[in-house]
Amino acid sequence: MKIAVAIPCYKTKDFILDVIEKIGSEVSQIYVIDDKCPEGTGIFVVDNNKDPRVEVIFNEINMGVGGAVKEGFKRALEDNIDIVVKVDGDFQMDPALIPKFVKPIIDGKADYVKGNRFYSLDYLQKMPPLRLFGNSFLSFINKMVSGYWNLMDPTNGYVAISTKAIKLLPLHKIANRYFFESDMLFRLNIVRACIKEVPMKALYQNEKSSLRIGKILLSFPSLYLKRFVKRIFYNYFLRDFNIGSIEIVFGTFFFLFGLIFGIYKWYQSIHSQNPSTSGTVMLAALPIIIGIQFLLAAIQYDISNVPKEPLEDE
Repeated sequence: MKIAVAIPCYKTKDFILDVIEKIGSEVSQIYVIDDKCPEGTGIFVVDNNKDPRVEVIFNEINMGVGGAVKEGFKRALEDNIDIVVKVDGDFQMDPALIPKFVKPIIDGKADYVKGNRFYSLDYLQKMPPLRLFGNSFLSFINKMVSGYWNLMDPTNGYVAISTKAIKLLPLHKIANRYFFESDMLFRLNIVRACIKEVPMKALYQNEKSSLRIGKILLSFPSLYLKRFVKRIFYNYFLRDFNIGSIEIVFGTFFFLFGLIFGIYKWYQSIHSQNPSTSGTVMLAALPIIIGIQFLLAAIQYDISNVPKEPLEDE
């Protein structure tokens, strides 16, 4: 299989040549995508790189990490590449792991492979505490939104993907910036792609991060909610209707009925100053309990519904 590496570059001039040097002979093509880098990383690579496998792609405007990687995906499709590995240009991802990332795809066991930094406590020792907490929190949210409950480190950007899977993805719809990894999982679940994880250590250098926590807190919740609703609709009502669909419908109905009825009766009780009867309380509480039980069953079904078989050849 022909393997390519896509390296999005933004303020990575100090690391990029070391990253390229560490990429093994199993890779036939290296795409360095200069995402309108203010340091001129792309020009620096053109002037100093000696590896004939390297092709530099220049984005006319800054498109973010996702936009840069998608340019690499598009070029890989044009070059008839079989597998694309995304490696950051700041040396946080060890290129020596590339053979491990592509193996599940070559063996026909996965369509998409992600790194897992949470596999061992030893891997987490050098991760900054704030980053560790943030990744742990986002990992749980991503599990629920994407439907890949089996992934421990879904926000990890070290990935390998088959071009067979890329062809099924609407690249123009996938987020361009820091929501890219999360959006990829959502899109992959919609096409029922199989994902595996590879244990890895994260390498932290003196890289410059343009990530702004404030922007994440403001923009991510609405993006996650939109993808979650879409996934549930696509997988449980548009393309299939199964026991999980029934559990979602009844769970939502009973929970909302009990909640609305309870709030209404509580409001009446406050204004009339007459305490609600035990029967009224139970009439509100019981549907909520039943609804929660249905929703918990739906979650259990969703966990068991993780795609397990790789995509079939065209």
